[in-house]
Amino acid sequence: MPTLRTAKQICDHGFAPAGQRPALEAVAARYAVALPRALAELIDRADAHDPIARQFVPTAAELDHRLEELSDPIGDDAHSPVEGIVHRYPDRVLLKLTHVCAVYCRFCFRREMVGPEKGKLLSPAVLEAALNYIRAHSGIWEVILTGGDPLVLSARRLRALMKALGNIDHVKIVRIHTRVPAAEPARITPELVRAMKIKGKATYVAVHINHARELTAQARAACARMADAGIPLLAQSVLLKGVNDTPEALGELMRALVECRIKPYYLHHGDLAPGTSHLRTDIRTGQDLMRGLRGRFSGLCQPAYVLDIPGGHGKSPVGPNYVEHTGSNSGEHFVIEDFNGGRHQYPPPA
Repeated sequence: MPTLRTAKQICDHGFAPAGQRPALEAVAARYAVALPRALAELIDRADAHDPIARQFVPTAAELDHRLEELSDPIGDDAHSPVEGIVHRYPDRVLLKLTHVCAVYCRFCFRREMVGPEKGKLLSPAVLEAALNYIRAHSGIWEVILTGGDPLVLSARRLRALMKALGNIDHVKIVRIHTRVPAAEPARITPELVRAMKIKGKATYVAVHINHARELTAQARAACARMADAGIPLLAQSVLLKGVNDTPEALGELMRALVECRIKPYYLHHGDLAPGTSHLRTDIRTGQDLMRGLRGRFSGLCQPAYVLDIPGGHGKSPVGPNYVEHTGSNSGEHFVIEDFNGGRHQYPPPA
């Protein structure tokens, strides 16, 4: 099965009823569609609520645009001093190399900005200008390669870019954000893995995984190729209604990641991207889920639950609070809640 890119292909292969084709064509006219074979084969066509399908198969619900939804929900544009660069935090920048992905997630916060029609790669001149911006700002300690998906690049292109970043003395860390290990695991070749590494610098790879079923044998092998090469792996997940918003699904996901030597890093609250309200939970749900992980699953399985504040104000932790400050003067103390809900004074009473 080739990658499915049109409403007709989605319907013809049984991932949506034929009667939905006109609505799906309207969705595809606005938002890019790509369902690669590795993910398509995971979908149970008989399950109307299949968690893999909810992430990747377009639906008519995407035509429901809410007033609070934004074309640039996390404010990339407000912090883009030159094309291809987002400089929101003092010590790190995003370098958006390409607008193309191996798969287009139906909840993507950059869904208005990505897709083949947006242009495949930064032009050489634009990329050089972006690199010159990084060279000129000595406070940039980390460069995060994103897009689109940087691992759709060839090993040759990636190697050249990593070499250019490696020649910038003040850049010490390069982080690569990708869906490719799950979407097209065969792309993670030994050659591509070698291209990710820079002598004297640290490379991290943040893999986007939202459901344990995405970690197929092939995806696990792709991640193992990077881990075996000494590249630390992190996981970014998005909290999604009907995908991972139960204690069982979220716990299984976090354990599966850790078993693959991938440290859960962020659990993102769903952004206010247009046409994604059917996949967003509320913050209280996320907090309750994080409480469910605490103490019942290894500390290795605990991501930070974060919200990207609309308007470009950055990420903030929005997980549950376990500490209450009470009293005053000599009676001042804290009350700490344990994972079973018990409350304990700290320091303990004399």
